[in-house]
Amino acid sequence: MTSGAYRNVVVIGAELLSKYVDWSDRSTCVLFGDGAGAVVLTAGESPYGVLATSMHADGKMADFIYVPAGGTREPASQETVAAGRHFIRMKGNETFKMAVRSMEEAAREVLKRGGLAASDIHLFIPHQANRRIIDAVGSRLGLRPDQVYVNIERVGNTSAASIPIALDEAARRGRLKRGDNVVFAAFGTGLTWGAAVCKWGW
Repeated sequence: MTSGAYRNVVVIGAELLSKYVDWSDRSTCVLFGDGAGAVVLTAGESPYGVLATSMHADGKMADFIYVPAGGTREPASQETVAAGRHFIRMKGNETFKMAVRSMEEAAREVLKRGGLAASDIHLFIPHQANRRIIDAVGSRLGLRPDQVYVNIERVGNTSAASIPIALDEAARRGRLKRGDNVVFAAFGTGLTWGAAVCKWGW
């Protein structure tokens, strides 16, 4: 879009995590949900649109959240299924700490690049992974609860779909108005994390 090659781009996030949840593992099965969401980005005029983005990855923490089998390294077989190796495995405490730290740092990074301060945020829409993570990141950024959009109690952690779903809800509920500074932050398996800040132009 920056190059001018495309004016309209659709970004889609969709997950079917119920296929990878061990329903006997209460540490993970109560967290995840299935969902899909999409956002249409349209090239427009300054000052509206995406002001800054940040993306990071660190494979040294790949075992924080992962599915042991089912891929090319360990293809699905009768043995892997019987052993439950196609289910999500997660190191809860380590993941929590990393998620809070990385989402805060990424959010601050895009704010700095966009020439904004945390006090300039009108609405923060984080990855809906865990309410404690969301609250901790919001608190570290100095945000009031009404500045942070949360829907995890209704839809669960839909992973890649969580931000588009939350953004759609926020827009439909009148939580966004033209000129608002909106910050998105997320983390995921890999481990990967990132953020974006935009000035709402709709």
